[in-house]
Amino acid sequence: MSEHIVTLDIRETIRAGQQPCSSIMSAAANLRTGESLRLLAPFEPRPLFGVLGQQGFAHRARPLGDGDWEVLFFRDAAGAAQAVAAAASEAADHSGCQCGSDTPAVRELDVRGLEPPQPMVQILEALAALPTGDTLRAQTDRRPMHLYPMLEARNFLAESEEQADGSFVTTIRHRPA
Repeated sequence: MSEHIVTLDIRETIRAGQQPCSSIMSAAANLRTGESLRLLAPFEPRPLFGVLGQQGFAHRARPLGDGDWEVLFFRDAAGAAQAVAAAASEAADHSGCQCGSDTPAVRELDVRGLEPPQPMVQILEALAALPTGDTLRAQTDRRPMHLYPMLEARNFLAESEEQADGSFVTTIRHRPA
C-alpha cells in the first residue's frame, strides 16, 4: 500500500450542488508512484469504485458518521494490469464518471424493491457522478417526495411520471447555468 496520502474532500462541493468528477479524476491521474487518494464524501461513492478500478485502483471504504464516508484509493498491482485492458472499453462504460465524454447520455437506475432510504441514497450517489448534460432516469416504487428538496439544493431539475404499474420514473437533469 502507499506511503503518502493525498486527501480530496468533496463533501462541500456536492452539498453546494456542484459536480466533483473532474477533481476526482484529476487527483487520481496525478498520483505518483506510492501515493494513495483519500476521498471524503457525503455518501459512499460506489460508482467511483468501478471507474477507478478500471484504472488499476483498489479501495477501502468506511463510514465516518452523519452519512459521510472516507475511501482510500490505492494502486493494486493486479488491477493495474486490468486497467490497460479496460481502457479500450472505458468510453462505452456508463456506470460512473465519464468526465471526458462529449455525448450526453441517459443513465438508467432501477431502485424498485429497496427499502427507504436506499432508493434516495442510490439516486444521490448516481447524481454525484453524473456528468453535466447527462440525464438520470430513476425508477422507484413510489413518488420520491423526500428527494425533491435535495435535488433542488444540488441544482437539479426533476420530473416524475407515474407508470401503469403504479411505480414512478423520475427524470433528473442538471439545472441550466
